Amino acid sequence: MKAFTQLKSYEGRGSLEGWMTRIATNTCLNMVRASKRRPELTASDLSAEQSEWLGQNLANLAGETHRSTENKLVAADLADRLLEGLSPEDRLAVTLIDGEGASVKEVAHTTGWSESKVKVRAFRARKRLREAMEKLLKYHKTAA
Repeated sequence: MKAFTQLKSYEGRGSLEGWMTRIATNTCLNMVRASKRRPELTASDLSAEQSEWLGQNLANLAGETHRSTENKLVAADLADRLLEGLSPEDRLAVTLIDGEGASVKEVAHTTGWSESKVKVRAFRARKRLREAMEKLLKYHKTAA
């Protein structure tokens, strides 16, 4: 890439092959010099205690990330199932306002409903969702 971008500077005094070899050599030397200024830490540079600590913390972090992702998927699935129990209009109102962050005015404009109707639909949808969640929790407690 460097040779291509610097092709204008080639004066033709030597062979093109020699000129390109010099560019490659200089690029490699510059990379070696730069790596000496910023030496990388490798796992072999760590003590046994440091390696063990790093391994445990990376394993813990990976486990937490997996659990967090899994919890998000379960919560999203539960939310979808609860939303399925609503009428399409109630689901639309609560999804746009609470899920998408739309204002009541924006939902009214999008749906053609009055702002009052949007507020009532969202309020009733939230109430039904809360009741469905409480019913699930009550059932879960009695089953356990």
